[in-house]
Amino acid sequence: MRPPHVAVGLLMLIFAPLGWLWLTLLSPFTYERPAHLPDIEPGRHRVFVYGTLRLAPVRWVVMGRAGETQPAVIEGYRREALDLEASPEDRVRGEVIIVNAEELRRLDRYERLGIRYERVPMRLADGQLAWVYRRRDEAAQPHPAIDGT
Repeated sequence: MRPPHVAVGLLMLIFAPLGWLWLTLLSPFTYERPAHLPDIEPGRHRVFVYGTLRLAPVRWVVMGRAGETQPAVIEGYRREALDLEASPEDRVRGEVIIVNAEELRRLDRYERLGIRYERVPMRLADGQLAWVYRRRDEAAQPHPAIDGT
């Protein structure tokens, strides 16, 4: 028989990551959609992903399904850390996923739309438009209370 502290430790190893995922992705306490953002139109939306959302397990946790993706490219940009920067000779490879309005709302929450990122339409190399999450200028600036600068 295992001592109780081992069982408690094992439960913590299981529930701590689940709690963090809930707090980050689903909890009403960690993100409130800014009021100035427009409503999400019903229907299907094309979203170009180029970071963690390229991973099917991440999409499954965020949206409730992994979804099918198609390879896609944005020309005239390069990936710079968590964002895309204009660079005429470069291109960013990513994937496009088709989502419904509720899934787009969940992606907005994951990306902290209006706080860390903005969602903008961009033209892909194939000529079609897709939503792309771009880092907000304010989010990239140092915050004195946090960074000590």
